[in-house]
Amino acid sequence: MKRILLYTAIAVFGLSTMNAQELGYGGKAGAAFATLKIKNQSYSITNSETGFYIGGFADIGISDDFGFQPEVLYIAVEGLNQVSIPIMAKYKPSEELSILAGPSVGYLLDVDEGFESVNYGIEIGAAYNIVINRYIKGLIVEARYNFGLANLLENTSSGLTRKLKGFFIGLAYKI
Repeated sequence: MKRILLYTAIAVFGLSTMNAQELGYGGKAGAAFATLKIKNQSYSITNSETGFYIGGFADIGISDDFGFQPEVLYIAVEGLNQVSIPIMAKYKPSEELSILAGPSVGYLLDVDEGFESVNYGIEIGAAYNIVINRYIKGLIVEARYNFGLANLLENTSSGLTRKLKGFFIGLAYKI
């Protein structure tokens, strides 16, 4: 677990010190729709909850069309509070639209005995920059999905898995 967090911190630091063409920062918040799925070979149980997320991001432009967006988010869903660090690759097919994809590492804060606290996955999504006029152009609407890949159960030899996935929709403001 410490190794994953160390590698994530190194990647965020490395991306933020690159010679970027454009560098921006911002905050974001929105709704989080989490799904916890427990599954083995003979049954599957799914539980969905709604909550919120809030956090900050850096927008590191490498070229006009490509960049990176490291983030730190606090996600609060009933019984599943998490600090998440997604590092998103960002492709901009137009000035307003961005396509995002990348890995995410999360640390679950309220973990019972027998459960893992490190969650990781892949996120994909899109963001749309709303340009009202030349002075107000940092408002962003975004939606993304997190494919949780980590088995959150410790020492499972019976094929039992517990995975956390989520859909996020919200607003961001870039300075």
